[in-house]
Amino acid sequence: MDLNMAGVFFFIVFLSLNTVAGYSNGKVSKSCKSMRPGHGHARSTKASPYKISVDKNHFSPGDQIRVTLSGSAPGEPFKGFLIQARDTSNLSADAVGSFSLLSNADAQLLNCGSTKGSAVSHTSKSKKMEIKVIWNAPKNSPPSVQFLATVVQHYDVFWVKIPGPVVSQSNVSPPVLPTSATDQTTHPSALTKPFTSKGCGRTKSCLRDPVGCDPETDPKCHFLSFAGQEQSVVFELSGPAEGYVSFALSHDKWMGDDDVYLCVRRNEYVDINPAYVTGRTHPEVELQSTLRNMAWRWSDGVIQCTFQRNIQIPGEEHRFNLDTSYYIFLASGKAEHGMIHRHNRQPLISSEKKVISGLPGNLVGSRSPLIIKAHGALMLVAWISTVSIGVIFARFFKPLWPESRLFGEQIWFQVHRVLMTSTVLLTCCAFVLPFAYRGGWSHHAGAHPFLGCTVMALALLQPLMAILRPHPDSLRRYIFNWMHWSAGTIARIIAVAAMFLGVHQQALDLPSPWDTFVLCGFVVWDVAADLVLEIHNYHMIHKAKNVADDEEEIIHSSSEASEGDLFKKIVLAVYICGNLGFLITLLIAINDM
Repeated sequence: MDLNMAGVFFFIVFLSLNTVAGYSNGKVSKSCKSMRPGHGHARSTKASPYKISVDKNHFSPGDQIRVTLSGSAPGEPFKGFLIQARDTSNLSADAVGSFSLLSNADAQLLNCGSTKGSAVSHTSKSKKMEIKVIWNAPKNSPPSVQFLATVVQHYDVFWVKIPGPVVSQSNVSPPVLPTSATDQTTHPSALTKPFTSKGCGRTKSCLRDPVGCDPETDPKCHFLSFAGQEQSVVFELSGPAEGYVSFALSHDKWMGDDDVYLCVRRNEYVDINPAYVTGRTHPEVELQSTLRNMAWRWSDGVIQCTFQRNIQIPGEEHRFNLDTSYYIFLASGKAEHGMIHRHNRQPLISSEKKVISGLPGNLVGSRSPLIIKAHGALMLVAWISTVSIGVIFARFFKPLWPESRLFGEQIWFQVHRVLMTSTVLLTCCAFVLPFAYRGGWSHHAGAHPFLGCTVMALALLQPLMAILRPHPDSLRRYIFNWMHWSAGTIARIIAVAAMFLGVHQQALDLPSPWDTFVLCGFVVWDVAADLVLEIHNYHMIHKAKNVADDEEEIIHSSSEASEGDLFKKIVLAVYICGNLGFLITLLIAINDM
């Protein structure tokens, strides 16, 4: 069986695939009133390259007007949009009238306010050159209506409420248009030097990874500090990242319903924004109005930002009160055009809750949840130790202790049965843990869960076949032998492949590359023990065939057999010690995560 483990490496390469997730489905009902994307960036200050046009300037209630959104010049595609019609005398009021689509797969109707289909938005972030829709004038239409559009060119480049044509009812003079309001966006200043860990535990609370690191001298230090200042708290956040660093305040150790703060690199500066997460979803970025004294620094791949916010912010349900205790999440990842992607490592989660405005302290955390650590540990015990020792015992140690019995059965059989039963029980216990943690199937784990399910099925099949096996003297016994060996061999190969992928899962992510070296060492050790025992068996069988019938050679053969048994016992003892060494090394690494 172990000779087939060389195929594990090719199997792993074949299965090591990455997936990419996307967003922007255009269901932006939360932006109906403001018509502003929840991207956390300021609207572009450049002149809009997009325009709205209509096919008529006057209407009567019940009329239809064709509305077109397009670039002012050819070659100006856009990804997202939101079109509304509003009462010219009160552009901050709800949308007026309803829209109809012209068989355009890039557009969809939204319900803004009480009117069905009162707005039109995109269905995906694919590039668009032009959108045409029909506006239906309501019976209670105001004297004049203006069309407005928000257009997103990139995640961080967009224009809000681009003014379009004003259409009036017949015999109504066009009104004087009000001046549109501008964003009240605060631009953070630049920091002149990096943060320091001096004062951690004395004047400020700190959460760091690695433990005790200093962002002033260590570019790989993930760092968060916070300190109370009268009725507010000052935060400092730092970490190596390609796109963003962030932290979240949470009532539990599960992602969802959390108060989030993002520092996102955008070209040569860093945006600082609060956000909110509902479940395992993309954060909903909000405006900076709740933050002040913002500053940032980006140097040598390290993003740093600082800001101050009040302990309590009345009327802001998504901004948690800082005089309460929370778990703290620390994460980082990639960003493109200001849009953050899924964190590239499991977030660092504080081990205990902490009152944010409370006394200073040094916090510790872990990137691997306890339930995932248990999953990994149980699987490693099962598929590195119990199954490996059980297979070697059944394959090479049947002739030993031929007259000895353990609970009425041969010793090799009882040892094999106990170890294999333990493997199945450990696998069953470990199997349910990640499903309990995720609340279902993980769509970001690649091939690992598929391999795990296959291993689980084969592990359950083995005892079922053993119960139904025919008598050793049966003519059909060879069928069971081959099925039992084949299912066990396939299960072990897939299990080893799953372990190679599992140690690099975000929820565990053991230190690389040494974790791969340890697993490679285990595979080599397993194959080496198998080869040594195979060669020894071949040697003993070859010797037995050449034994003469005289008494002297029989006595000599008996002595060699005894020495052969001793050699196998020594190999077994050495193998078990090495096996446990690899297992304990990996278990210690899991415990330290």
